[in-house]
Amino acid sequence: MNEESSNRYRVLVVDDEHQVLDLITEVLRMSGFQSASAMNARQALASLRREHFHLLITDVRLPDSSGIDLLRIVRDKYPNLPAIVVTGYASIDGTKEALNLGAVDYIPKPFTPQQLLSAVEKAIASSGGSGSFTAGKGMISHSRTMDKVLDLVRRVADTGSTVLITGESGTGKELVARLLHRQSRRAGMPFVSVNSGGIPEGLLESELFGHMKGSYTGAHSTTIGRFQAAEGGTLFLDEVGNMSMAMQVKLLRTLQEREITPVGANSSVKIDVRLVAATNSDLEAEVRAGRFREDLYFRINVIDIHIPPLRERRDDIIPLAEHFLAAHSAGRDIDFSLSPQSAALLATYPWPGNVRELENAMERASVLSPGEILPMHLPARLTTDSGAGVPFPSESAGLDEIVAAVERVYIYNALKSCGGVRSKAARMLGIKRTTLLARMRKLGLEYELERALE
Repeated sequence: MNEESSNRYRVLVVDDEHQVLDLITEVLRMSGFQSASAMNARQALASLRREHFHLLITDVRLPDSSGIDLLRIVRDKYPNLPAIVVTGYASIDGTKEALNLGAVDYIPKPFTPQQLLSAVEKAIASSGGSGSFTAGKGMISHSRTMDKVLDLVRRVADTGSTVLITGESGTGKELVARLLHRQSRRAGMPFVSVNSGGIPEGLLESELFGHMKGSYTGAHSTTIGRFQAAEGGTLFLDEVGNMSMAMQVKLLRTLQEREITPVGANSSVKIDVRLVAATNSDLEAEVRAGRFREDLYFRINVIDIHIPPLRERRDDIIPLAEHFLAAHSAGRDIDFSLSPQSAALLATYPWPGNVRELENAMERASVLSPGEILPMHLPARLTTDSGAGVPFPSESAGLDEIVAAVERVYIYNALKSCGGVRSKAARMLGIKRTTLLARMRKLGLEYELERALE
């Protein structure tokens, strides 16, 4: 998240220690976030009544109440406000209770600025940031391919089986993991997310399994790991393909024995956690290359849920775009709508960044448009990367011209994604090869495609 995008988020920080309060607000300020502070629960609730916030960060111990009690009130009165709990007393029961009350993360003291920012960005994303294409308790789906994914989720949600979610970046793997959790018998217990690719190798073991006080330099207190924080619930382990071989061995043992050993501990701890892993890597290829253990691959791949890229479920593009626009219209007294030309561009663009790219495009359009989203409000790549850079029809174009432009862009993108192989593109488009060739001649695409593929 860059400073330009973070600047629109407002964070309420609650802590009775001036030093901690100043540290958190300064880190947020330097990263572009807006913030307000409170030193007790009463001040925090008064701020929440006066202003709108995107995130709450609270200490677990406050002078007039507890962070847990504050979370209970926030859950009832502000159910869509995500929260992070900061604590120097990382007890298992307290952390689990905070997660059950809606906290999306916890940070044990002392923490680094990077740990804080990582938790903040994840919390904001979970409530409507990157990849937030949820509708109620489900996911927006108007395509057959995604319907099959959601049907598989429903069928396996209430089992205890380990699940591996695969798919390109930006397709919403964590959202599917959360849906699995919500539809399972573990729904009332914590859902804990860990991005193993974003944690330095030397810290990942402590992050997952916890550590004892004095087990390494900087370990000033005993801290529970993510497995214990997720006790009874679900642990989502993203980017599992990036784990080192040494960590793979430890994860395999955890899954086999159903127990973890905190760093520096002399004994193990039994756990009851369902693991949902995710990756955008080809783990079978990684196994063949010797970079991923075959036994761990089979252990985490009991059930494989593959999320197709957005270009393979085009029926979802417009509903998703309208959902994002509706989210950005909230509180602004603006009703956004897509012009026919913009809708056509969205529907035919290949979306290499998937749903995340679509959401960013809609955020940009909502900032630039007074209401109706026109092609001029969309990122330039949507018009220059489609149809060999041929300009899209003007707003005054007739229906026949718009239909021809849509057909031209759709066929061009299909051919380009297939490397110019006509038979493969025809299968992708659901038409005969002879029909495709006739359409190409009519639209004058042959020369433009050859030029694009040079």
